[in-house]
Amino acid sequence: MGKVLNDAIISEYQRTGSYSPIKIFDSDKARSLRASLEAVESKRGPVFTENRAKSGDPIKGSYRFKSHLLFKWLSDVVRHPKILNIVEDLIGPDILCWTTHWFIKEANSRQYVSWHQDSNYWGVESENFVSVWLALSPSTEKSGCLRVLPGSHLTAPLSHVDTWEKDNMLTRGQEILGIDENRAESLELQPGEVALFDYRLAHASNPNKSNDRRIGIGIRYISPSARQVLTNTDSASLVRGSDRFGNFQLEPEPRYDFDPAAVAFHTAADKAQRDVYYRGSDAVNMAD
Repeated sequence: MGKVLNDAIISEYQRTGSYSPIKIFDSDKARSLRASLEAVESKRGPVFTENRAKSGDPIKGSYRFKSHLLFKWLSDVVRHPKILNIVEDLIGPDILCWTTHWFIKEANSRQYVSWHQDSNYWGVESENFVSVWLALSPSTEKSGCLRVLPGSHLTAPLSHVDTWEKDNMLTRGQEILGIDENRAESLELQPGEVALFDYRLAHASNPNKSNDRRIGIGIRYISPSARQVLTNTDSASLVRGSDRFGNFQLEPEPRYDFDPAAVAFHTAADKAQRDVYYRGSDAVNMAD
């Protein structure tokens, strides 16, 4: 029995590779977090000018990745005790946040995420790697919720092809071909709820056919014993316990939104992580 998850839930997670839903925040808090995100999106400033975004654009490019280094309110989320207690039940008391990824699909848009395994291209070797996917708007089958292939984390890695499809939200449009959709399960979430899944689990999501944005943030947690094997430069935030291994450069915690020290670190960390995402490809980093 863990701090939050009972033995049955932990067993299900280990067997299927995922578990959901778990309520973390009430509707008011989820609404507040969404408002914080959309307040950032609505502003024009030097950070967004450098990133070629216009006033009112959704977060894109570099600011989709590791933005817990940019926004104090998101840094607080990745360190929230309710989330960390759950993660501790799965990977132990020493916890690093390796990165965060925004997945925002505009209403009635064509954006989708193809079937893939994160372990295929992130370069992180670990038996203790859990993704916590937090919904800030309704994530339903209509809006393009997370879909998973139960048990696929226990098989040999599946073959991927790079498609570079423009509506694919993945960096390379990487895709596993021939997935049996009849075996897939949808993980629907309401704002403030999370889904947990192993980074080796095959997952995807369809386009958003609803009239609201589908807003989610993937928070990636690892134990400090994990290693980055594709590059000598990688970083993570120590969010609980201690790091006895030193395999990742530890990231600063922002004191406030766009803390200059954290922004400077983010610039270097984002480039290093993107180099990993595109390793083995001839393409220049194209993700928006």
